[in-house]
Amino acid sequence: MEGIAARVKEPDMPTRAERAVSVPPRVSDIVAALFEFAPESLAESWDNVGLLVGDAQAEVSRALIALDVTDRVLAQAAKQSAQLVVAHHPIMLQPVKRVREDEALGRLLARALRRRVSICAMHTNLDVAPGGLSDRLAHLIGLSDTRPLVPTSGREFVKLAVFTPPEALDAVRAAICGAGAGRIGNYADCSFQSSGTGSYRPLEGAQPYAGTVGQLESADELRLEVLVPRDALAEALVAMREAHPYEEVAYDVYSLENQIPGAGLGRVGQLPSPATIAELAARVREALGAEQVKVAAARGRSAQTVAVCPGSGGDLVSAAVRAGANALVTGDVKYHQALEAAEWGLTVIDAGHGPTERPAVALMAEFLGDRFGDALQLIRAPTEDVWAMI
Repeated sequence: MEGIAARVKEPDMPTRAERAVSVPPRVSDIVAALFEFAPESLAESWDNVGLLVGDAQAEVSRALIALDVTDRVLAQAAKQSAQLVVAHHPIMLQPVKRVREDEALGRLLARALRRRVSICAMHTNLDVAPGGLSDRLAHLIGLSDTRPLVPTSGREFVKLAVFTPPEALDAVRAAICGAGAGRIGNYADCSFQSSGTGSYRPLEGAQPYAGTVGQLESADELRLEVLVPRDALAEALVAMREAHPYEEVAYDVYSLENQIPGAGLGRVGQLPSPATIAELAARVREALGAEQVKVAAARGRSAQTVAVCPGSGGDLVSAAVRAGANALVTGDVKYHQALEAAEWGLTVIDAGHGPTERPAVALMAEFLGDRFGDALQLIRAPTEDVWAMI
């Protein structure tokens, strides 16, 4: 028996990379991984991120990474047999009331569904996440010692604590979590419970769950605590009351100031040495591959402390001034915003919305490549600027 036992070995557990190779990821696996990198809670309330079109359970062997979802991108996905498009910009931000193929959005949605191509987006959550697009933009133009220009905690949360008899705990928790509460990162139905004793005296007209009118009663109870997005609190409270057996539900709501360290809109940091505005503009143009940049230069200024924001950051002029920046690099700057910056002595370099966000494609591709390895083939869509210089 000893000889047999000596020759029999338990098989080695596969590594994470080996599991990734042997088991193709599903759409939901890829979206969950991206949300680990750029948490959904960091997205602006008006944004639309995550899986927007398609089948969460579909297996994915090829994914196309793109800045935008366009006819050309969907055609490339079909030609190269990609089952998923991971885009920076959502294909839709507003509720869709109709899907018609004689309209641009309807045509895109119909083609994606016909071709069984799922679409997900990582937008403002990727912009502000630690290590996300704002950090990548700062790195590309050579900034160090960076910090968030406008720190953010993302979606605002509260803590809901409700007292319930033990036998009702599961039903109450399921109702609250079913209304959008109890989600922390990639974990659902998150809660904490502790036990104690509650006391009460039912008054005339009461219909107590347990006890007698007019008598002081005590009962074993559980305190259930759940994290709730503030914008989902009203719905969670309705669900809680409907599931709770008590005539009068005792609960508390606490405001929270939870933040993700390093998260925020834009970044501000230092160049290795002071640069003239012409030198900084050339550095930005080369780093982003922009055909040209627009400069609203404060007279006689150089720059070493520089603020950046991908996309549209013209409304961050005052934040850049407060951060002590000499220059702001962003896109979509309006005339009056550039004028305001000049009054404050802040140089603005407008490299365009597209060029400042194009690094998102490489950023997401690198992350997914590291996470899924050979199990997921990644294709990067060309990122041409929508504006042509003539």
